[in-house]
Amino acid sequence: MSDSWEGGAAAAPTVRRRGVDTLDWARAEADLDTQGWAVFERLLSPEACASVTALYDAGRFRSRVVMGNHGYGRGEYKYFAYPLPDLVAGLRTALYPRLAPVANRWNRTMGIDTEYPDTHAAFLERCHQAGQLRPTPLVLRYAAGDYNCLHQDLYGEHVFPLQVAILLSAPGEDFTGGEFVLTEQRPRMQSRADVVPLGRGDAVVFAVHRRPVQGTRGSYRVNLRHGVSRLRSGHRHTLGIIFHDAT
Repeated sequence: MSDSWEGGAAAAPTVRRRGVDTLDWARAEADLDTQGWAVFERLLSPEACASVTALYDAGRFRSRVVMGNHGYGRGEYKYFAYPLPDLVAGLRTALYPRLAPVANRWNRTMGIDTEYPDTHAAFLERCHQAGQLRPTPLVLRYAAGDYNCLHQDLYGEHVFPLQVAILLSAPGEDFTGGEFVLTEQRPRMQSRADVVPLGRGDAVVFAVHRRPVQGTRGSYRVNLRHGVSRLRSGHRHTLGIIFHDAT
């Protein structure tokens, strides 16, 4: 996108007007159906990327996780506290209603009864009623030698099946290595890996844990995991937008 989001006080309307509503959603839905992920180039401007990166040392967070302490890899990340920064809240609010129809269609195809409401506020109310009260948007920071093991971001009973990661650093300038990786496990087959090419400000939308695939005898479910390969040099920051809250 040439008119990438700068952020600001009226975050959600700005995202809708200058960013999310002008994305190629037809192509994104086709990519999600065929490969389980889609890329939006330059969703955030360099200035917006820098402002989110700066929050890592100056923002308001509910927790910090050192990956090596839990066997998650190397590096660290922080979960934002409520109220979320305008940048983050605006993206979460604006992206959800565009992704909910895909999530609902996938569930129908997979024979899953769960139906997601039209607005993110209504979905969060469902999470909160079930005791999932902790916000899940986060910023991840990697240095040379760091990596993120393949995983799924499942935080409770209610899970929205799509999430978004936005690269805040410039490959080849701020860091080398550190590719975003997705693996897909199909029944009775070995896992397949995708390395998703991302530039600074690019967003990847991807399946949290499963998606439907059309086969010769109908549709079936595949299981997905995501991670980050080892950084060879520099520092890498990522903004993660997860739509369900955590217990």
